[in-house]
Amino acid sequence: MTSSVYEAQKNLRAQYKQTPASALVTDEALTRGSNLADPFHSQVHVVNGGSAAIPFGVHSGVGGPYDAPCPGDLLCAALAACQESSIRMVANLMGIELTRLEVRVKATADLRGALGIELDVPVAFQSIVCDVHLLAHAGTPPDMLDKLRIAAQRCCVVGQTLLSPPPLQTTFHT
Repeated sequence: MTSSVYEAQKNLRAQYKQTPASALVTDEALTRGSNLADPFHSQVHVVNGGSAAIPFGVHSGVGGPYDAPCPGDLLCAALAACQESSIRMVANLMGIELTRLEVRVKATADLRGALGIELDVPVAFQSIVCDVHLLAHAGTPPDMLDKLRIAAQRCCVVGQTLLSPPPLQTTFHT
């Protein structure tokens, strides 16, 4: 049996081997604050993946009402979504039938750094934990599940980016 992921990727794999530059993709998001008088709410728009507008707010730990997902929540969501999609696609390629899959991501930050209270505290998450609860069809060999874990982690673009971050460039245009 041929997997649906295999069929979806077959021509792409050939194309990317033939023309490596065609494998480069760019994801993009954009904010346009509509009510600039409200420092606690806005929307982020996904540019290439459809016209999704995702509302976001500011965490109560830095003074916001935390009545909408904050940017840290969105980072956790991006990692969870990437982990799950990587696991599902690799499982499909390997012929592993999943019966349960849950990915939970928790990130912890010491906000004293973000608020400028302690200059030696990094303005960043100090830890990110990703818990994957996975069940496969009865009879799936344990070594196959281990191969699935290794391959899915290797293929998770968001997870790999967090492990080895690229340079970040920010330009302010005033």
